[in-house]
Amino acid sequence: MSFKIAPVWIVLTLMTLGRNAIGAEFTPPVTVLIAAGPFSMGSSLEERNAAHTLDETAYGHDVTRKGRWYASESAPHTVTTKSFQITRTPITNADYAQFIVETSHPPPTVDAKTWAGYGLNHPFKTVQRHTWINGAPPPGRELHPVVLVAHADGVAYAQWLSAKTKQTWHLPSEIQWEKAMRGPDGRRFPWGNTFDPTALNSHDNGPFDTLPVGRFVKGASPYGVLDGAGQVFEWTADSPQKDRFIVKGGSWDDQGCGVCRPAARHTRPANLKHILIGFRLVREVRR
Repeated sequence: MSFKIAPVWIVLTLMTLGRNAIGAEFTPPVTVLIAAGPFSMGSSLEERNAAHTLDETAYGHDVTRKGRWYASESAPHTVTTKSFQITRTPITNADYAQFIVETSHPPPTVDAKTWAGYGLNHPFKTVQRHTWINGAPPPGRELHPVVLVAHADGVAYAQWLSAKTKQTWHLPSEIQWEKAMRGPDGRRFPWGNTFDPTALNSHDNGPFDTLPVGRFVKGASPYGVLDGAGQVFEWTADSPQKDRFIVKGGSWDDQGCGVCRPAARHTRPANLKHILIGFRLVREVRR
């Protein structure tokens, strides 16, 4: 694989992140070890009802309850996993930029016609602050989570990182993602069982936009994983329906925040490039 000279903004950002410039020694994203063993996955009826109540208090209506947003969550059950590493935060624009420079993969953008075709609530003018220009992320957003990435983009980044590090990286399974965010005891939120709007980037207490990753230390999971609730939804490897994949975590756009619970699960079209969806990766532990 050939290397290209990094633009100055990438060099400076990688230095800020503790990473080296492209073409020099490379440091992969920081990961957290998730120990092998059992954890409690899914949610009780009590938890789901409490989530709807949070939503109703925040929004002033019962759309999530009537729409049965949380009905697909399984009853609490024990799942045992092998150990694995997961990135401490979502992949950032700066992380993704090095991939773009080295591979010429299309940068995160979406045109107005495609966006309109998604039928989403956000106007196209909101999308523009997240759109990359001339192959570079918007200035000042280098440490924000990368968005406007389809499921295949996350897979492509993982493949590039695997080749570069000679390790195995991939999108997390739903089981891996949920365990990393809620710990072995099956807590409702990464930090505990009570919602705290100051522990995450959601519309309850946030700027209604992405923020640099890793700011909400108060919202860390029992393993030390950050931004597991709010900030952006994250693609997983699981596809219960053709051409759709499970996303987890909630986003900066959500209030309540029932949808920000690790047990919450929704599917989105694989080709969707959304300002609310990013990703993080898992690295398999060598034995």
